[in-house]
Amino acid sequence: MSDAITSLTHAREHELVAFRRRLHAQPELSYAEHATTQAIAERLQVTGLHPQTLEIGTGVICDVPGNAPGPLVVLRADIDALAMPDGTTTEYRSRREGVAHACGHDAHTAIVLGAGLVVRALTEVERVPGTVRLVFEPGEEAVPGGAIDVIREGWITGASYILGLHCDPKIDLGQIGLRTGPMTAASDSVEITVRGPGGHTARPHLTVDLIRTMADLAQAFPDEVRRRLDSPDDVVIVFGAVHAGDAANVIPASGVLRCSVRCADRDTWDRAESVVREVLHDLLAGSGAAVDITYLRGTPPVVNAPSAVAVLEYAALSVVGDRGLVEAPRSMGADTFAWYGDHGAAAYARLGTHAGDRPRLDLHASTFDIDERAIGIGARFLAEAAMRALHEPDVDAEGASPR
Repeated sequence: MSDAITSLTHAREHELVAFRRRLHAQPELSYAEHATTQAIAERLQVTGLHPQTLEIGTGVICDVPGNAPGPLVVLRADIDALAMPDGTTTEYRSRREGVAHACGHDAHTAIVLGAGLVVRALTEVERVPGTVRLVFEPGEEAVPGGAIDVIREGWITGASYILGLHCDPKIDLGQIGLRTGPMTAASDSVEITVRGPGGHTARPHLTVDLIRTMADLAQAFPDEVRRRLDSPDDVVIVFGAVHAGDAANVIPASGVLRCSVRCADRDTWDRAESVVREVLHDLLAGSGAAVDITYLRGTPPVVNAPSAVAVLEYAALSVVGDRGLVEAPRSMGADTFAWYGDHGAAAYARLGTHAGDRPRLDLHASTFDIDERAIGIGARFLAEAAMRALHEPDVDAEGASPR
């Protein structure tokens, strides 16, 4: 079957690259992916499939039925873009000001579409038991993310496996990274509003020197939270925004700090909010400042199930061989794919997208792009994984390498 998958994928690679470029040029923000949703649905309808839009109005679910009884396997892609400029100079660069596919979601969408089209074609020439369900998830960049809507509507219920991948510009083209167990971190957002009487910069001792108080807080807060969580290496807290004041001679009456709190361990994540609130109140005690805290709980860590990793490993070896199979690094980034792990055997792979003649740009960089040959590799990989999972739904996890 591997030869058939290779041939069917190769025949569609040009179309998949063109589809990715179409999405890249017309990126849409979380929960506003209307044109993207329509483009995906229309392409699937051409193949005789029956895609459905999520109740929230964006995102696509589409079953690719086999020709024999069998399990349900889910392949997931995310479809939204980021609120940032596209700094590339390609012919397919974003046409929408301040919106860009700088995280590879356009490629993920093309890859899962391609895998679905290949499975659909296989049903006409091979025995394909069960159903492959394509999930094109909206709002991955939002909190808590579109995966919640997918799950709420019941699209993951009964799935033997939930499989996905993410572009990785740090991994070379032709390589696939796998890892059993924790793969990403949980990520929460905190907004801290600090308030005081305000006053004149000539007399800071008569009021709350608000900006100095905020600076002291920003410096002490991360270390103190890590200490109380007893996780010096598994918690990352970084401030991304600090706003206060307008004039050099005025002590402002209020200011706002915003930070992310990332936890590699789920138990730590469950305790993080209470510790954060406690630390903030303790650090500001005696300063004279009041504080309001808005804590937005995000997504849990992605934890790859061993049995699902075994499925992906089989597929990776079929597509890139032993030399192309690498250990995926553990990331402090977050992904809404994590929610699926609470509802079935889920695993997430890293797809190498770096070509040797390009700098290793990180995700979310304004000039982020991929070597588009990775799209064909990714589509073959997920099609192989789906077939493995359908034909052998109880893959022995002991066969997986300790990655």
